[in-house]
Amino acid sequence: MAQKIVAGNWKMNLSLQEGLTLISETTNMLKDEKRNDAKVIFATPFVYLHAVRNLVEQTSGTYLAAQNCSEHTKGAYTGEISASMLASVGAGYVIIGHSERRLYYHETHQQLAEKINRALEENLQVIFCCGETIEIRERNEHIQFVQNQLAGSLFHLSNEQMKNIV
Repeated sequence: MAQKIVAGNWKMNLSLQEGLTLISETTNMLKDEKRNDAKVIFATPFVYLHAVRNLVEQTSGTYLAAQNCSEHTKGAYTGEISASMLASVGAGYVIIGHSERRLYYHETHQQLAEKINRALEENLQVIFCCGETIEIRERNEHIQFVQNQLAGSLFHLSNEQMKNIV
């Protein structure tokens, strides 16, 4: 049976203090339940990763995720965050291919494939997002649409690498 995962994406919401309070309350509930059947992953904005790490490390079964990473290893890419930077602050996961990134930043299948490559090079687990809009579903084009997303960004990976993709 596949590992159960509950991942919460903070997106661009909450101040640091509000987020720390939310995570603290959530991890306290998890400690009280003493359940080990699911991983709980918190995806925070980049600027909060280090602060949130301390709370997450104190609770068994909880993990830290970044919301994105660059397709570049390093260089003059102002505002970008490399996979190695994420790993260095304790992120174990990274979200790649979120619908908002595809829509608002026009991320291509090839860019996402490169981001996945960078994340895997740094031993990050990838939470790969795929899916269609309601318009695509209503046109009955959703299966081919999602197949194209998967093929364009994941099909270059080996079976061993695919074990690190959620």
